[in-house]
Amino acid sequence: LHSVGLSCKVLDKESFQKQMLEKLIWISAFMLVGARHPGAAVGVVEKEHRSEVESLIAELASAAAAEKGMIFEEGIEGRLCAYSRAVAHFPTAVKEFKWRNGWFYSLTQKALEEGKPDPCPLHSAWLKELNVI
Repeated sequence: LHSVGLSCKVLDKESFQKQMLEKLIWISAFMLVGARHPGAAVGVVEKEHRSEVESLIAELASAAAAEKGMIFEEGIEGRLCAYSRAVAHFPTAVKEFKWRNGWFYSLTQKALEEGKPDPCPLHSAWLKELNVI
């Protein structure tokens, strides 16, 4: 890898899981907020609907952290918005529900079945608004 200018980081399980969940939060949050604003690419979501996406990122991160017993590094909203600027042209849509937003919705279902409050009320409301659930 080094001879062609590439590098590879080997992460421990928790570090990998945090990175994996941040990516899941990014795709779930940006796609859902973008779907609420037809035609909005990722960059438009970051620029014009930042408060919505930051609220959703915070909610999803809190739910994921509670479920996995971990703490995300400070500034997750800023990191995910910065990443969005690098892929600003990327179109938005709620797709592959089972593998993306579906994981967060499963946390909602589990909590409600246990008589607990929805850990992702904004997420649930917006999924309903778009007739995804």
